[in-house]
Amino acid sequence: MLEVRGLRKVYETPGRRVEAIADLTFGVGPGELVCVVGPSGCGKTTLLRCLAGLLAPTSGTVLVDGAPVAGPPPGLALVFQEYGRSLFPWLRARENVELPLRAKGLPRARRRELVDEALAAVGLADAGSAYPWQLSGGMQQRVAIARAVAYQPRVLLMDEPFAAVDAQTRADLEDLILAVWRRLGVTLLFVTHDIDEAVYLGQRVVVLSAAPTTVAEDLAVGLPDTRDQLTTRADPRFAELRGHVYARIRRAKPKAPA
Repeated sequence: MLEVRGLRKVYETPGRRVEAIADLTFGVGPGELVCVVGPSGCGKTTLLRCLAGLLAPTSGTVLVDGAPVAGPPPGLALVFQEYGRSLFPWLRARENVELPLRAKGLPRARRRELVDEALAAVGLADAGSAYPWQLSGGMQQRVAIARAVAYQPRVLLMDEPFAAVDAQTRADLEDLILAVWRRLGVTLLFVTHDIDEAVYLGQRVVVLSAAPTTVAEDLAVGLPDTRDQLTTRADPRFAELRGHVYARIRRAKPKAPA
């Protein structure tokens, strides 16, 4: 469903040239949930923006359902880390969720149905009339997720969406994502800096090297499909995977000068 072939991205400004991504090749199958982790500054957000058609790669190809990406593709939604900037403060929660459906040109009744379903799916059925500034950070991110869900994407990209919330809210949102993913059967690529989160959510974990970025390892998780915050994290396999990914990222970091 999502394929990256030889992706390379170089930023060039007068007197400065930065190779952010050297060579990335990997794929995500239909209905698969894959997490991406790597050292800080390794180009995870650059990768997502290339996948979403918001940034043109220097070379290489991105395909969604077999079609090359030359701009934001239909059937793809992106949830950003900075939920406060992705919601319009002058629109109520349900109006924020409805916005991309208006752009699709859907009839009013169908828009209302999809918005109601999406808000219910993220546990905000009673918060549709609230403005973003009246909601907690975790609830605002739920609105952003509901907007993506209502759009009914085939591919969902998430860019460190829980980095700005507290630990308890983060755990709740992780379980919410698993529930929504199972319910929709969507193909999901989840970028995070949190190793535990990547192992908890992913069917696979793609470990990136330091910039200029390549794929350091593509790891099958192999944990049971049914996961919860207590049982899964207490599983010896979880601890083994977490340690393995942590060690791989340590090896992938650039070595400090002697």
